[in-house]
Amino acid sequence: MSRVYNFSAGPAVLPEEVLKSAAEEMLDYNGTGMSVMEMSHRSKAFKEIIETAEADLRELMNIPDNYKVLFLQGGASQQFAMIPMNLMKNKVADYIITGQWAKKAAGEAAKYGKVNKIASSENKTFSYIPDCSDIPISEDADYVYICENNTIYGTKFKELPNTKSKTLVADVSSCFLSEPVDVSKYGLIYGGVQKNIGPAGVVIVIIREDLITEDVLPGTPSMLTYKIHADAKSLYNTPPAYGIYICGKVFKWLKEMGGLEVMKARNEKKAKLLYDFLDQSKLFKGTVEVKDRSLMNVPFVTGNADLDAKFVKESKEAGLENLKGHRSVGGMRASIYNAMPYEGAEALVAFMKKFEKENL
Repeated sequence: MSRVYNFSAGPAVLPEEVLKSAAEEMLDYNGTGMSVMEMSHRSKAFKEIIETAEADLRELMNIPDNYKVLFLQGGASQQFAMIPMNLMKNKVADYIITGQWAKKAAGEAAKYGKVNKIASSENKTFSYIPDCSDIPISEDADYVYICENNTIYGTKFKELPNTKSKTLVADVSSCFLSEPVDVSKYGLIYGGVQKNIGPAGVVIVIIREDLITEDVLPGTPSMLTYKIHADAKSLYNTPPAYGIYICGKVFKWLKEMGGLEVMKARNEKKAKLLYDFLDQSKLFKGTVEVKDRSLMNVPFVTGNADLDAKFVKESKEAGLENLKGHRSVGGMRASIYNAMPYEGAEALVAFMKKFEKENL
């Protein structure tokens, strides 16, 4: 069968070149006579895989030397607890609430200390990013937390909040490697890889060295202590080895494509095509304030739930998969991550034009 255009928010589309390369190596990786799925994480072959993956990620993001890169498990959601367990020295943190994932992260952190919700866009169904140029940062806050790109609602921080010298922690799961980033502006960046980098099961944490200490909250498990993983170079226990191998291939692919500046330009071109159509459409409309639109996740609606359902059904029949919006908001959502080709966005817009003509 032919490949569909997969607009899933995650697990999401991966580059065909990466999948084909992995398929070729499935039974015999680099002359080892075994699959990466089968090899010891202590082996010379896997040591090279994880070290190369880290080196390529450092090059892509220009990660400063005083930051550690950790390949961990538990997905982004486990970081909701791991972050306060490791960083809440004063047991106080400030959270900016711009969607369900920031809200869940704040709820989890509240189990370990005081959480101040210093800004929110919940009053308008998270359809915008609040002005964070002069927000009331708590004097005793250990860090300020954001979800930088909101997968469900399709918003993105275009400017980072003014944290007034406090450590910035960011969940970048759905915008990871979609554009250049100044890592030095953050204390900790993390993301589940299943949206824009690799298969589900890996979370990457990029953390400044001064934040990696033995001074963690009492009762913090060894598996949830950054220092233990940093000291063991992500090999404290058996890591998600095959997922890391695929991530490494995606990093190579990104470098071959020209790096993050090139990816940003590609992503802007795809997003513009889709947003330009939504802005002139008589049937469909976007749900996000224009200034805060994400390049990665584009939610839209017809205003009629039955028509939305019809669109999802017929788009699937046309080879456009996973356009149904998140269950909490309904409507539709097109996730156009790095690996989604421009032709996929073109096919979607062409189908939307046809659907509009037939249903107005």
